[in-house]
Amino acid sequence: MVDLDQLKQKYASVLNLITQSGVQLSHVHIQDDKLYIEGAAGSDAIKNRIWDQVKVVNPSLNDITLNLSVDPSLAPKQKTYTVAAGDSLSKIAKQFYGNANEYTKIFEANRNVLSDPNMVKVGQQLVIPD
Repeated sequence: MVDLDQLKQKYASVLNLITQSGVQLSHVHIQDDKLYIEGAAGSDAIKNRIWDQVKVVNPSLNDITLNLSVDPSLAPKQKTYTVAAGDSLSKIAKQFYGNANEYTKIFEANRNVLSDPNMVKVGQQLVIPD
């Protein structure tokens, strides 16, 4: 007989990531001798990160069923910022995070518009991740 608490413990890192990612769970129980997790993620990227964590815990996937749908209304809301004259990623990071060294978070979130963290242009719209 499969024990729910044991499987929850085994997949604690997955369940923590689900909570941190804002996934809305509808079911967590034993079904067909497997941990069955059902819910909705805010994006495909979040869903994929959770699947990646499941595969870290158990690449064979022989004791888990993960049924995640995508509901964009659950996606984390992102702030944006328009670059002004005299701005740098460090200055923007200081403004939003209180720490200029957090500029890499902004750079990584904006690789689609930035190729160099030292080259921001006035008028660029940047995503400011939480």
